[in-house]
Amino acid sequence: LGWLYAKGHGVASDVGQALHWFSQAAEQGEPGAQHNLGMMFETGKGVPQDQEAALGWYRRAAEQGYLRSQYNLGLRYDAGQGVARDVAQALAWMRKAADQGHAPAQFNLGLRYDKGQDVEQDSAQAIEWYGRAGEQGHASSQFNLALIYDTGHGVARDEALALQWYRRAAAQGHAGAQDCLGTRYEHGQGVAHDAAQAASWYRRAAEQGLPAAQYHLGQLYDGGHGVEQDASLAAHWYRK
Repeated sequence: LGWLYAKGHGVASDVGQALHWFSQAAEQGEPGAQHNLGMMFETGKGVPQDQEAALGWYRRAAEQGYLRSQYNLGLRYDAGQGVARDVAQALAWMRKAADQGHAPAQFNLGLRYDKGQDVEQDSAQAIEWYGRAGEQGHASSQFNLALIYDTGHGVARDEALALQWYRRAAAQGHAGAQDCLGTRYEHGQGVAHDAAQAASWYRRAAEQGLPAAQYHLGQLYDGGHGVEQDASLAAHWYRK
């Protein structure tokens, strides 16, 4: 009922009613309602903003195994938001959420192992966590996995696997992956050379505001590769 009032589904949106019903359920131990109360206190939606109260509700839900609260609790320990910064606690809560299949938590762990942030650098662990999230459709995990295979960072370089993950991320609109695909088509790297395809992928990324893709698209217009030569369009994308 709280969700219906919060989202205005079938009833008029009413933050006060949402707070009332979430509070009723949360006090009875319902972890989803506890998490939603945490979000309301965190953002100040319908209540005065209160990070300590948000943390308390997230903790109650997290201790019941509610993965979104476990992740949020991990973020707060990592940032020292409403609590003293504690990397060990951050990692512990992130791992609990990741083990339950929470893709953002899996990505967070993958990134830490990839960069050696608060843990020893471990490309195999990075691939493991990126892969779990990537299989769930987490585009940034797919892109980072592609980068690891593309550069051979801590693993044997594998252009075919890199291309596979770039494609999956690009299909979901990841601008960096779209730009990388464009580069591959422009230079025939792992795919048949196709300047028109390069232009298509560059354009998708460029329209999302990625500077590298805007520059690459400008170059294609400048030289008339895969598109009709157009100095004004080249200048347009260079200026972007």
